[in-house]
Amino acid sequence: MIASPAQEQRSLPRIPRTVWALGLVSLFMDVSSEIIHALLPLFLTTTLGVSVAVVGLIDGVAESTASIVKVFSGYVSDRLGRRKPLILLGYGLGALSKPLFPIASEALLVFGARFADRVGKGLRGAPRDALVADVTPEAIRGRAYGARQALDTTGAFLGPLLAIALMALFANDMRAVFWVAAIPAGLSVLCVVIGVEDRPRDPCARTTRAPVRLRDITRLGRPFWSVVAIGVVFTLARFSEAFLILKASAEGLPLALAPLVLVVMNAVYALGAYPAGALSDSLRPANLLLWGLAALIAADLSLAFAPGIAGAFLGIALWGAHMALTQGLLAKLVAEAAPQALRGSAFGLFNLATGLALLAASVIAGLVWDRLGPAATFLGGAGFAASACLLLLGWRRLSGA
Repeated sequence: MIASPAQEQRSLPRIPRTVWALGLVSLFMDVSSEIIHALLPLFLTTTLGVSVAVVGLIDGVAESTASIVKVFSGYVSDRLGRRKPLILLGYGLGALSKPLFPIASEALLVFGARFADRVGKGLRGAPRDALVADVTPEAIRGRAYGARQALDTTGAFLGPLLAIALMALFANDMRAVFWVAAIPAGLSVLCVVIGVEDRPRDPCARTTRAPVRLRDITRLGRPFWSVVAIGVVFTLARFSEAFLILKASAEGLPLALAPLVLVVMNAVYALGAYPAGALSDSLRPANLLLWGLAALIAADLSLAFAPGIAGAFLGIALWGAHMALTQGLLAKLVAEAAPQALRGSAFGLFNLATGLALLAASVIAGLVWDRLGPAATFLGGAGFAASACLLLLGWRRLSGA
């Protein structure tokens, strides 16, 4: 007798408590970060007077720094056989960086704050993503990544909503708004301490298995490096969301409403992340990734050609749909392509490659924006996304994914 979809759903194991705890940790930290990030591009360009190219450079260097640190944190978490200490250290450093933003009087201090914040992200990112795979049965891994990503992204649209309310409360005083952002960051650290349990331990593992060594990374085979190549091309097509804020502002969105950009993008992202994760447990991954690229191309074309604020927000919503369809799935593909003992290292290497791609994409986007304008920037992104489609079609044909 064939089980119905409802029966299959009931027979699936539950998403572990630690995954939900990590989701809440991410939610609080994203509330904090997005309160700041929703206003930071305009703070830099209007209050501190820097160029759009510098905004792209700061964002790109910060994100690539996080990716470089993830390589080491992932490797260390594999070697220690523990994930939680690095997760706690990473969220703690992120919380400590938040008070630097409101006291910044020049771009260099903003850069330093972003650098410290992203080092914290790098410390926690790979061990956190590996811990989700460690504690979750394979049959529901897509759902687990989707659930954690949905909570993460819920924080990413609640943060800009709070930024709008705080801008009204503090009469557009961005520094005062930045001070408030430190509160949810502290709550995030508290959630790690109370709610997150470390990876399950094999009582024999410490005596029967040598620690992970650097040369063990050669065990990561072609399936893993194929996922890395796809992630890099995807990231070249998806530069920093700071450019979405600048685009909406250029179309006439008032300063106090600038956080609406991230509200809309992350609302779509949050609503789509869990359904996309559930689909990834049953559909061919290449097909879902192609849908995500189609959404990104449509977003870039809307941002390049659709007129006014309405056109900008159509592109922003499509950008969020692309994120929902691809980000959790890419994490799942990394987890499945890597041996369990090297999972943290695999996430670190994947994030290093995509972080360097994000640095290149953001710097190029800033230069193109300054010299040729917003339309050329988003058309370039559409071109990279089309190239990613071709690579993905080749990967599907060779691997059957």
